[in-house]
Parts: sequence; C-alpha cells; structure tokens
Amino acid sequence: MISPATIERIRSAANIVDVVSEYVTLRRAGSSFRGLCPFHDDTTPSFSVSPARGICKCFACGEGGDVVGFIMKQEQLGYYDALKFLAKKYGIEVEERDLTPEERRSQSERESMYAVNEWASQYFHNTLLNTEEGQTIGLAYCRSRGFRDDIISRFRLGFSPSTYDAMSAAALKEGYKEEYLLKTGLSYKREGGSLYDKYHGRVIFPWFGISGKIVGFGGRVLDARTKGVNQKYINSAESEIYHKAKELYGLFQAKKAIAREHNVFMVEGYTDVISMHQCGIENVVANSGTALSEDQISILHRFTNNITLLYDGDTAGQKAALRGTDMLLARGMRIKILLLPDGDDPDSFARKHSAAQFREYVDTHQVDFITFKTNLLKHDAADDPDRMSDLIRSIVESIAVVPEEIERSVYVHRCSEILQVDEKMLLREVARTRKRNWEQKLREKENAENRRRMLDESQAPTNSATAGDEQGVSQDVSSSSPDSDSGGSALGPTHSGQPKPAGAVASVATTDAETVEERKLHAIEGLILQQIIRYPHVQISSTEASEAATTTFTKYVADQLTALSVTFQTPLYRDMFDALCQGGEAASSNPAQFFLNSSQPRFNSVAASMLSDQYMLSSRDTDEDPSLCVEQMKRLMLDYKNLIITIEIKRVMEQLNSPEVLADSQKLMSLMRRQMELTQQKQQLTNQGKTLPH
Repeated sequence: MISPATIERIRSAANIVDVVSEYVTLRRAGSSFRGLCPFHDDTTPSFSVSPARGICKCFACGEGGDVVGFIMKQEQLGYYDALKFLAKKYGIEVEERDLTPEERRSQSERESMYAVNEWASQYFHNTLLNTEEGQTIGLAYCRSRGFRDDIISRFRLGFSPSTYDAMSAAALKEGYKEEYLLKTGLSYKREGGSLYDKYHGRVIFPWFGISGKIVGFGGRVLDARTKGVNQKYINSAESEIYHKAKELYGLFQAKKAIAREHNVFMVEGYTDVISMHQCGIENVVANSGTALSEDQISILHRFTNNITLLYDGDTAGQKAALRGTDMLLARGMRIKILLLPDGDDPDSFARKHSAAQFREYVDTHQVDFITFKTNLLKHDAADDPDRMSDLIRSIVESIAVVPEEIERSVYVHRCSEILQVDEKMLLREVARTRKRNWEQKLREKENAENRRRMLDESQAPTNSATAGDEQGVSQDVSSSSPDSDSGGSALGPTHSGQPKPAGAVASVATTDAETVEERKLHAIEGLILQQIIRYPHVQISSTEASEAATTTFTKYVADQLTALSVTFQTPLYRDMFDALCQGGEAASSNPAQFFLNSSQPRFNSVAASMLSDQYMLSSRDTDEDPSLCVEQMKRLMLDYKNLIITIEIKRVMEQLNSPEVLADSQKLMSLMRRQMELTQQKQQLTNQGKTLPH
C-alpha cells in the first residue's frame, strides 16, 4: 500500500498537461488545451485538458478523469499501479515492501507479462554489453552498423545467448513463471516439456510501447546463418500486450520530436530508425515492413497530421510508397514522398550524411503524394489510352478520400496540369467518387446495424438481466428533459435567469427492458449528482418549513431520500452517493475532489464528465445568485419524487390486475387504499411544483 501522504505528493507533482502531452499533441485553446482523443478514433480535436481543474474530458466519447484516471485508462493499470507510474515519472520515492511469492502470483496477467518483458530486455542488454559472446557477436554487429553507445542504450539493444535455453533458465531462476514466458512469446515449449528460447543467438530490438513499457521484441539472426535465410528478423507473436498493427517501432523515442517538428518520417526497418536518430533526425518511426493499419495512423495523428514516407529509390521502394496511402489521406494526413538515391536506404543514407545534409535533401527532393503518384503512374501508362484511363481513375479515387475541400481542389489542379486533363472533368469525377464512397459507407453502416440488431435479438433472453449500468459510462443524456407532472420539469426548456441544464451529464447504460419512467429516473439521478458535484458551496433549506436552517446539497438529498425510504436506483450513482455520504464533512464540502481522488476509476470518469464546462454555470453566477441552483435542485427532487411515485402506482396497478389479488378481497382493498394514497401524494407534488418559479 502507498501512504496517503505519498499519494498526495504524487498528485500534487503530476501536471495533467505534461502527462497527457506524452500521448497526445495538445494545442492551447483559451485556458484549456485541446487534442485528438486517445480513447477513440478521433478526427477533430475533441479531447480537452483543463490545467486549472486538473481534469481531462473528451466531448465526443465521454472519457475523462484526473491525471491518475487518465493513466489508468491509457495504460490499463490499477489505481495504485497508476500512482507508481506517475511517481516514477516525477522521481517520487514510493516505499513498498517486497512482494511475497503469493502476492507475485496474484498480480494481473498484463502486469506479469510487462514485468517479464522488462526483465528480458535488461537481460538481453546486459548480455550484449557484459558477456564475451554478446560483445563478440552482438556488439560487433552494432559496431558494424556504426551505432554509438548512447544510441545502443537509448534503444536498449541486446543479444540473446546462442544456448537454446539460457534466457529461459535465467528467468525461472529469478522467479518468473513459465506461463508468462510462453504468453509473451519469449520461450517455446518442446515436446519433452523443456523451454526453448525464441531469440537465441540473435541481436535484440525491444519494442517500446508509447509509454515506455516493453511490449515485444524483434530478433535478427547474424553471421553465416543469414545466408539463404528467408526470415532474418523474427518478431513477438500477438499477445495480450503486443499487437503489431497497433505499435510503431521507435515511437516512444520519437514522440517529443514529432510534436516539436510537427512531422513524422515513416521508414521500414529497425536500423533505419536507429541510424536516423544517430544522424540527428529523431522524428522517425517504422512499421517494420507491414502495411500501415488504421490503429497506427490514429496514433500518429494524435501527434501530427504531416507524414513523410521515406523509401529506397528502386522500383520496389516506389511501389511501397503507394501502399496504405489512401488510408492516410482519408484521415486528413498530409503526405510527402521522399525517394532516396538508388542503392541507398534510410539506414545507409543517414550514415553517410549529417542531420543538416539530410534535411537539405528532404527539402529539395520530397514531393506531395498526388504529384508523386501522378508522375509515377503517368510513366507507367506511357501512350496507352486504356492504362491512362485507369491512371486517372486511380488518382481520382485517392483525391476523393481527402476530407478537406481546399486540399482536394489543389490536388485536382496539380493533377490537371501534369496529365493535361480538363480540371472541371476531374472535379466532377471526384464528386461522383465521393458520393459513391459515402453511399457505400451508409450501406456498410446499415448492414452492421442490422447484424448487431439481429445479434441483440438472438441474445436478448440471456442478456436482459445483466446488461445494466456496470457496462460503463457514456456521455449520452441530452439536455432535453423527461416529462413529469410536477408543475414543470427542472430538465425542461430554460427561462431567463434559470440555470442551463447540463448536456454533459454522464449517464449509465440501461437495458431495453426498462420502462420510460425508469430511464427518466436514471437521468434525473445523474443530474442531481451533478448539481452536488458542481456546486458544493450552495446552501439549501434543510426543511420545507424553515428557510433559516440551511445545509449542503448532499445533506438535502440524503434527507429527501430518507423521507421517501428509497435510494438511487442506478447502481453506479447509488455507490457514488453512498460513498459521498460516508466520506463525512470533507467529502461533502468538496465532492468533486473527493471523486477525482477516489481509487474507483468509474467515479473518476463520471466526476470529470459532470465537471465539463459545457452548459456549466460559472462560479461567479452562483456566488451572485445561488438561488438559481437551489431552484433547479428543488425541481429535480420534485421530478424525482414524482417518478418514484409514478413507478409505484404502475406496480400497484399491475398487482390489482393479477388474478391472485382479484380473488383475495383483503389484498384487493389494501392495494386500492395504497393506490389512493399514492395518487394524493402525486397531486401534492404537482401543487408544490406550481409554486416554484419558472
């Protein structure tokens, strides 16, 4: 466990803008910062970071929280592991006792896999630098590529001993479990049950995740064994922590330079990245010979929308430059192509030139993607009309996916000049292609929705009881109100002087089996909790009879619920409110901080969502006229009581119609009296609502 004092030190030291900037390029927007959300496929800057409040929030997908909550979601860590992650970043010592063997066994699978990979990376690096075999074979290879010691250390290059089980035996001796050696792909199991090192006798290139954790490895076979070998490099297999389509080699080392230069170089191999770093070009990543994926593009887009594809100048390099580019264009990436002199690759070219010479070559030889593709295909088409027609169609399809109209028009104009084709004709073809693409996406979306609907219907009998609020938090309650009979709803249209309802309330997923009233109830519970979190300084009369006695919103709501003999119906909101009530005066006086500091990530997320600036009354407004919040809270509670009673009346009516009750006169009379009482209470609430200001 981490002491409260240490937790407070970590939270105080952790600057949320600094932390989030490690994963997203942020731009200042007034008093906040904006960037592309790291939690969904964002195309416009929807992710807001508020340094004053210490929270972040995506206004598209609803994800958010404080700095600890952000790390928990981004790194998929538990609360205390996220604190340790931040403590390490800010150099704060966390005193913890060593884990017992039993505690080590109880660690999560992901954490155990990360731990094994981290140990293996250090083991390979130490073997390279400090063993005779590592120096003779592995280090000699690094020297032959011209890698300096600081570059070897930066990328933590290593060497795996040629003995087939040396690494596995060392890991088991250190207490790491065989299970995780197999799951990370570091070891295989032979038929006899013994372990076999996957990378034995190879130079090791660790894959760093975006936060610096080791997620996988690449290994290169050396010496005479490379002759006739089809696969000089082998990489980690897909695992719980490593998905090749979601990783880019060198991104961890490059991300700050990418944000600074507002551009990224894309190359193919490990040594290309390393040699360019050594040359002084640090904003470079590699996809290791595979086609770019949507996930990789999304990650790069967080840092920049400018990408330069760097390939060999031969025919294969020219063809490689065309792969995956339409996906990049569709995501709004601005693509430049740079072909190196024939016979050079990024590795060899970087070793021959300084950073200044490299950049000069880039500036004078890179071209935009459309110009490159047009010139390349024009050369291939020559004077063949059919091939020229196919060329134009291919270029039009590429231009059509570009989201920005101005950029499309520039590309069309350039293409028209190069191919000597009428510009208006190209514009018409681009428009037709965009329309076809849009219609195709609609069809695909409809088909996907139909499949999902059919799947939901087929699973409805088994899922209806379990699809409650524990599915997560989303931003899906609009500012439109649930209707009620209490003389006007606090969620209805606002009037002059009334506080605006918050459109950013985090609601909880509900089931199709719920009634309209029950869904309204969940929505109002969210708004009540939002009022409590946002306006802790506002006082409200503790009883209907005395305006002199005032209390906090927390105490007021607790008293109202006690009088009704009910609790919140939404489990997540109920847990939050119960925790707030049990937190004492400190929690009641600052509920926002109470929830943001909570070890419950779902509390962090909901609180951050409810604190978002959309539709929020300023503190100045509430200080000058706190009655605005008081009136809204009273209306919310009236609506809430009204719905509770409405649901109870429906329940009584269902019982009155059951054959069992109709056959029992005593039960029948009791339920009829209950129905009359509820109807009278409902009328009283309606009358109370009419007395509140509109």
